[in-house]
Amino acid sequence: MQMAQEIKAALERAFEQLGVSIPEGALLEHPSDLKNGDYASGVALRAKVSPYEFARKIVEKLGSIEGVAKVEIAKAGFINFHLAPSALAETVEEARKDAWGRNDANKGKKVMVEYTDPNPFKEFHIGHLMSNAIGESVARLIEFTGAEVKRANYQGDIGLHVAKAVFVKKKNPEIPWGVAYKMGNDLYDAYKNEIDEINRKLYEGNDSVINALQIEGRKDSLAGFEVIYEKLGMEPRTNVEEFRYFDFYFFEKESWYIGKVIVEQNTPQVFQESDGAIVFHGENFDPSLHTRVFITSQGLPTYEAKELGLLKSKIEKDWKFDESITITANEQKEYFKVVLAAAKQIAELSKAAEKTRHITHGMMRFAEGKMSSRTGNVITALALLQDLYDVAKERAKESRAESHEKLAMQVALAAVKYQILRQASNKDIIFDRERALSLEGDSGPYLQYAHARAHGVMEKAHEQNVTAAIDKNAEPTDLSRLLHRFPEAVEYAARELEPHLLTNYLLEFASAFNRWYANEQILDGSSGSPHKVALTDAVRATLRNGLWLLGIPAPEKM
Repeated sequence: MQMAQEIKAALERAFEQLGVSIPEGALLEHPSDLKNGDYASGVALRAKVSPYEFARKIVEKLGSIEGVAKVEIAKAGFINFHLAPSALAETVEEARKDAWGRNDANKGKKVMVEYTDPNPFKEFHIGHLMSNAIGESVARLIEFTGAEVKRANYQGDIGLHVAKAVFVKKKNPEIPWGVAYKMGNDLYDAYKNEIDEINRKLYEGNDSVINALQIEGRKDSLAGFEVIYEKLGMEPRTNVEEFRYFDFYFFEKESWYIGKVIVEQNTPQVFQESDGAIVFHGENFDPSLHTRVFITSQGLPTYEAKELGLLKSKIEKDWKFDESITITANEQKEYFKVVLAAAKQIAELSKAAEKTRHITHGMMRFAEGKMSSRTGNVITALALLQDLYDVAKERAKESRAESHEKLAMQVALAAVKYQILRQASNKDIIFDRERALSLEGDSGPYLQYAHARAHGVMEKAHEQNVTAAIDKNAEPTDLSRLLHRFPEAVEYAARELEPHLLTNYLLEFASAFNRWYANEQILDGSSGSPHKVALTDAVRATLRNGLWLLGIPAPEKM
């Protein structure tokens, strides 16, 4: 990124000498075609005069820029910058350091990222898997920009779904909790009054039998979730055995009352009574919003009220955030807008609401259509991983890996996470198992295989006593030029909070490495071999760090 700053500074000086104000927007971009250079500027295209002539005047004022070999003007008026071999060689050297790809764009900033949010008593389904993959990658990207990140998990451990599970468990103690909710949901229409009564008692908290069942079921569910987080490759955040993978665990059982009080205290100033319920008329504050119920006519808080309680709970943590990011499914987009609009009208929540950003994700779809947690055909995260693992395990038997089982799980994780992260977060995914597991092209295992291939070259170099060494005059290649773009790809993805921007880069980079590998004799005993080994090591480091940012394991042998 240092080179980008140098070129930007030179452009700014040129504009100053020409007596022209600098146009708003990005001064630099990367050409899509590498033959057009390493950086390009379209500032001349915004001029009222001929773009080509204006570009020529800019270039005349640029002078020499250290690290830039040549500057060209395209017919349309783009100014293209080609980096010198020495600058690209320095990038190879930089890439072999542990901090490769990191930057200080958010240094000193505190960011809370809330994601996954599975409901105890229900299955951990593929929707939660999507939220977890996106949230973990977003958290890692922000960490790479120098911010301090805390991961948060908000879980619904009270409400009608709990009452349905408790109803079944109370009558049939031998039935597993994972089955109880499904049965209770099927029986709800027939036993509505009884289940609604259990729900009321859960909120009142004065029935010892129901309370004990709620505690038992929650404990069982949360223990199962922690096992899933481990399988998903999350890194422990604490040493506490019960809750290890998130810094903060929030629960509806605590937030509901806080939210209910906030709503009642701000009625009628912010909220209004309507047919016995308490609502927020969002359209009175923004025409694009709508009315939502925050407390029902039965006096029970809705998800909206609980969300206000959650926001207050976040504020009251000892750790004060500068930004709070929440990741949920698309279907909560409009709901969340209303909640934040309401929070902004409440004195104690307004500042935190302004600091809150909502990211949504689409659905993962299969041939049978949309997944639902209210029916028996829910597709669980573990079932999907197991399916991928079974196929990957058969293929792993042909690998050089020491543990075929470990490699199979790593490949399974890469298969599913990459498919989630390969496109913009708010888009739906049509999951294709064969494509997801393919070692050819657009897949997570393809990136893993490129990393393992680079690692294999480094092992052979060590065996042959070939030491990596930088040649500052080495001829630039597409690979070395793409390598130079990695830190900027990381910063861009972190700034936009879109992992797919990094995924796109890594796919192009891995493809460039595989082409280079196929056409180049790396360990050929020539004087250029040490530099090629250094470049391969830089590739290995880039893919390793890039895969880590996506939450994907980087096996050394495949």
